[in-house]
Amino acid sequence: MVAPVLKINETQKAALDFGFSEVFGGNPERYFSAPGRTEIGGNHTDHQRGRVLAAAVNLDTIAAVRPNGTDKIRILSKGYPMCEIDLNNLVPDEKEFNTTPALIRGVAARFVELGCEVKGFDAYCESTVLPGSGLSSSAAYEVLIGTIIDYLYFDAKVSQAEVAQIGQYAENVFFGKPCGLMDQTASAVGNLVTIDFFDKDHPEIKPVNFDFSSCGHALCIIDTRASHADLTDEYAAIPGEIKKVAEYFGKEVLTEIDEADFFAAIPALREKCGDRAVMRAVHFYQENARVPKQVEALEKGDFEEFLRLIKESGYSSYMYLQNVIPAGYKEHQDVAIALGMCEHFLAGKGAYRVHGGGFAGTVQAFVPFGILEEFRNGIDGILGEGACHVLSIRPQGGVEMEAD
Repeated sequence: MVAPVLKINETQKAALDFGFSEVFGGNPERYFSAPGRTEIGGNHTDHQRGRVLAAAVNLDTIAAVRPNGTDKIRILSKGYPMCEIDLNNLVPDEKEFNTTPALIRGVAARFVELGCEVKGFDAYCESTVLPGSGLSSSAAYEVLIGTIIDYLYFDAKVSQAEVAQIGQYAENVFFGKPCGLMDQTASAVGNLVTIDFFDKDHPEIKPVNFDFSSCGHALCIIDTRASHADLTDEYAAIPGEIKKVAEYFGKEVLTEIDEADFFAAIPALREKCGDRAVMRAVHFYQENARVPKQVEALEKGDFEEFLRLIKESGYSSYMYLQNVIPAGYKEHQDVAIALGMCEHFLAGKGAYRVHGGGFAGTVQAFVPFGILEEFRNGIDGILGEGACHVLSIRPQGGVEMEAD
């Protein structure tokens, strides 16, 4: 299914043109967009080369772009300092880890490795995918940069799935974060898709035939207002501990290990890897099996079964994966509070779950239209005005926008 063309509206164009002119002078020549994403199924399965169900959403990062005839990429995102990358220096630098320039440099470096003659350009960006929102602002940014370079200097010959892999490479090697591939793929490809990452070089991506607008429920993302600061070790511990389980079997990831063999080895694994690692591996096997059931429920139009599976996923993340409350946190349990409020205001209807990485960030809820305003007002009243965002699925992934 080919997504419709994405047109830039007059308000967006005026804002981008003004911002670009203020920073670089003159007018931009082209416009690009990459969406945020929502993970619907497959919580922490992608880094084990498992299955996910994900969708692009109607919040995006957009850019006005013009080649600059130099060997420098210059990008200014509204509200942030200018990033300037010298294309003569495309090697990872640990001092640049966890910075935006590292992402730009990594994406450019990978295109060069693929044979693209990357040249300089100027870009002014604005975004509705807020950092730390759980909608993957970093993946949207990586996909945006990859799409720009692909269209400007590589005749758009790199597929959307490959743009996602380039973004993951930049994040792993240049940014220093051991992320999976779900976020980048959902942003790059667009729409509602299920992805099987078992073949890491050729992930299997399939569109899911379901219209969320017809299900009688709103897709809500709830900002818990928690900070990701000082939680890097918590996030890294999940793939790190699961990796120890895989290493016990001499394998890289759990998808290479039969589930029956894993359960048979639990006594030894508890001794070797610790109980939390074992519990997290239990979550993986259950969650990975749940994704195709979710897809089947949607394609059959059985939304009640889909909601039941969403709740089941949420319980598994809370109980087995343990990515709701950071270790030792007593005073601040923001995600747990948000989940508790969802249960209270939904009162047995809809479904809710921890969303994305967990620990901080967001919670996802499917809310019946009939109680949407009551639900949103209740959540906002406790977590703060604007905490509850009502989203829709976006058909397009990373694209060049058409201007009238």
